[in-house]
Amino acid sequence: MWNMYKKQKLLGFILSRQWRDTADGINLSFWVSTEQGPVHILIDRQQAVCFVRRSNELKVDASVQRKPLELRTFDHEAVDGLYFPQQRQLNTLREHLAYNKQQLLESEIKPTERYLMERFITASVEISGDAIQREGYLEFINPVMKPAEYEPEFNVVSLDIETEDLRGKLYSIAVTSNDVEVVFMNKDEPERHKGNGNIHWCYSERDVLQQFFQWMKQHDPDVIIGWNVVAFDLDFLQWKCKQLHLPFDIGRGNKRDSKNAGGASSYQNSAILTPQVSGQLYIARIPGRVVLDGITCLRGAFYSFESFALDHVAEQLLGRKKLISEDKNNAQSGGVPLDKLNEIRRQYQEDPVALAEYNLEDCRLVADIFEKTDMLSFSIQRAKMTGLAIDRQGGSTAAFDNLYLPRLHRQGYVAPDIGSQLNTKTSPGGYVMDSLPGLYENVLVLDFKSLYPSIIRTFKIDPMGLAEGLSQHHLDDTIPGFLEAEFSREKHILPDIVTRLWQQRDEAKKENNKPLSYAIKIIMNSFYGVLGSSGCRFFNPQLASSITMRGHEIIQTSKELIEQQGYSVIYGDTDSVFVLLGEGKERSECQSIGEQLQTILNVWWKQHLLDEFDIESNLEIEFETHYLRFLMPTIRGAETGSKKRYAGMIQTGADENSEKLMVFKGLETVRTDWTPLAREFQQELYKRIFNNQPYEEYISETHDALINGELDHKLTYTKRLRRPLESYTSTQPPQVKAARKMKNPGRKIQYVITLNGPEPIESLDSIPDYQHYVDKQLAPVADSILYFLGTTFEKITARQLDVFG
Repeated sequence: MWNMYKKQKLLGFILSRQWRDTADGINLSFWVSTEQGPVHILIDRQQAVCFVRRSNELKVDASVQRKPLELRTFDHEAVDGLYFPQQRQLNTLREHLAYNKQQLLESEIKPTERYLMERFITASVEISGDAIQREGYLEFINPVMKPAEYEPEFNVVSLDIETEDLRGKLYSIAVTSNDVEVVFMNKDEPERHKGNGNIHWCYSERDVLQQFFQWMKQHDPDVIIGWNVVAFDLDFLQWKCKQLHLPFDIGRGNKRDSKNAGGASSYQNSAILTPQVSGQLYIARIPGRVVLDGITCLRGAFYSFESFALDHVAEQLLGRKKLISEDKNNAQSGGVPLDKLNEIRRQYQEDPVALAEYNLEDCRLVADIFEKTDMLSFSIQRAKMTGLAIDRQGGSTAAFDNLYLPRLHRQGYVAPDIGSQLNTKTSPGGYVMDSLPGLYENVLVLDFKSLYPSIIRTFKIDPMGLAEGLSQHHLDDTIPGFLEAEFSREKHILPDIVTRLWQQRDEAKKENNKPLSYAIKIIMNSFYGVLGSSGCRFFNPQLASSITMRGHEIIQTSKELIEQQGYSVIYGDTDSVFVLLGEGKERSECQSIGEQLQTILNVWWKQHLLDEFDIESNLEIEFETHYLRFLMPTIRGAETGSKKRYAGMIQTGADENSEKLMVFKGLETVRTDWTPLAREFQQELYKRIFNNQPYEEYISETHDALINGELDHKLTYTKRLRRPLESYTSTQPPQVKAARKMKNPGRKIQYVITLNGPEPIESLDSIPDYQHYVDKQLAPVADSILYFLGTTFEKITARQLDVFG
């Protein structure tokens, strides 16, 4: 039963989007979260659209309409629009013309994405029209959709399952949401396990799944979160449903059509697991619900961990661990790690209540990680800024299209297809200055705030602006770039987008909206990478070079200006310069000098750009950091200064007694492919030297402890296999040799170098090669700083041996 409502107007947030071909055209389906509950939107009789040059006498099917349009290419050729009744017709034509990607324009854009972007809708939307009350949701058919400002309040469920193995028996499904915690436990005799209110004892796998699906329908979440939830949990549940001939009834709505690869054939409320472009990540398409995987979300927000295992991330962020941990059985002291899978099997047979608690705790850990990192808010803000689906990670080129294309069309242009550009020139990367190696006191870092976005704003760097600039005959009306580029002073799009984002970020900072501020920063900083990527439809070396080479010029000129003030610049990296003040200066004096240099540079650039180009400067350099002590090491085995590798010590507060912190960049202590021994040794050694504390005895004690076998628990290397193990034929790096000795090697290999070569930690049979760790771990770390103190690791340890010789 349903009721018709007259002219509803609702605000909401788009959760999922799908399309399908029908005999009457393309139908679009959107699920939206609103304050009134879930809303389903159907848009019917749509057409697939692309463009073709008017001079191109391309033959198309009689059902395809070709219309002349008031649009043109960047080469100023007139274009026609091609309108297809079905998306598959456009796809077939694209495949037919794959040998020449220059024939079609904007042919890869999906119907749902074009529908939204041409209305400037990203994620928040206003819906106006007649609403039909369905069971559990409202439905609109062909409503008016407009962009809006709306902050959703999602109903979120954390999901985790426990199984016998990857394709075995389903033990349990746990879900948590706010104060609700439930475990659906598969035990044959549930009457024996009464008295646990949050455990639903089930008679079979089928019973578990059916009770779980019923709970999902009643609780009706907008968002499902988990850890590896798509590639494992949902994938397993979908497989189990197929095995038991059950519908994978996890989505909203009542349709149960067949699975498809891209949303093209039919709608369904089953999860669709499809590989991302990389071929390694998976996404779940569930009508009416969003699935956010904790691992991909954290990586998408540029979090970095030695391991993205839930146990490790939870310990780092929350100070908690899983209830069954692989290192729980003395692994840290060299014992055999607990076989987690066997322990899960044991608990299922002997203590299912404990397994249920373990299952629930994993859900809690994921929910608490999302809360700790504010990851849901970050995902919401990113979707609102870019127009990408909230569960889509990466996608910077698609985000650029969403922001840029509708504005380009309003200016009378269409864009080329991806991969159609035939540019052979390349553009350089960011400028990295040769460093002056040394162990210094009082080093200042001056950093250009968002340098590349600032260059785009200031020099009007823009794809359409380049097309306009190159067509203008009066150079007074253009701003010069590099590689003979000229940019229009008046007609441009990207500088205005950056300006608007910049203003929104400033507002977000004022309101202390960290997720929004960070989302905007990531988007702005992605623009250069997009323009410099051949995977972008606007790829052009003139665009990318006009950003990076201008950046080179700005850093080099800033270095010269600083040196004119009597200071030495010991390093520069993309958007920063490192200024040496030297010994004998108080913190307050260093602070004053940093602020003076900041003012001098900002004033100079403002006047110079006005005089040279008649443009307003958006460049802004900031005095960012004062290092009390600073190390710029040499390249290992040489006297040349290294790049992108340094360490420094800062003081956190204004008080002279405030905490001092070590900062490492690119060195062993922040690299996961070095052992815990090397990382901990470097941190403590540098700390002692930077604080003018004795260090020789520490070096000797560490050396002796290693040789005596007291540090065996810190000797593990962790490295990844970059390709399948069997493909390593010509080279045999240590991780490959160790992997060949494992029963079931994965991508991440943990091993120890022994007297018999690399051995995996799961089956250590030999004594560690201590001399290897002395020569390859301790000595290189120590010598990188001892070089500047006139000594070496070998001298210090040999002296110690002489004393006791």
